Amino acid sequence: MRSIYLFAAGIVVGSIVQIAIAQNQNSGIIGLNHVGIAVPDLDAAIEYYTETMAFPEAFRVVNDAGQTGLVYVQISRDTFIELQGANDNRPPGLTHLGIEVEDMDAATQMFSGRGANVSEPRSGSTNAILANVTDPNGIRIELSEYPAGSLQRDVIDNWR
Repeated sequence: MRSIYLFAAGIVVGSIVQIAIAQNQNSGIIGLNHVGIAVPDLDAAIEYYTETMAFPEAFRVVNDAGQTGLVYVQISRDTFIELQGANDNRPPGLTHLGIEVEDMDAATQMFSGRGANVSEPRSGSTNAILANVTDPNGIRIELSEYPAGSLQRDVIDNWR
């Protein structure tokens, strides 16, 4: 008799969970993954975040001339700060919010269908798949999918 009650309870709970998933209008969004910050002195910012804040450097992207283009520091398994040097085209301050998505094509279609202006997906310097949405206040929201082989996926999967 107890097993019948457990079976019935399982069906009810399973049905409720499925309804909740179906009603989630943001399915496919994993969560806020990173915040991009442009800094006047990249080396000083890296030292601050890795030494003072004790966030380990997850990875960096270096251009062909050997200059550091960006550095990710890891706050938790799935959360990062992306540091880039400020320049004439990128003033100091917040540059973007990074939202991780499961499927870039589905995410861009979902946001486009809601009226957002979404850029075409592209491959980034970290091998992530990226697209941008700009909110009405001019804040860039970077949609990011991290396939196997992307620098982000590598550090997330190797978190200890």
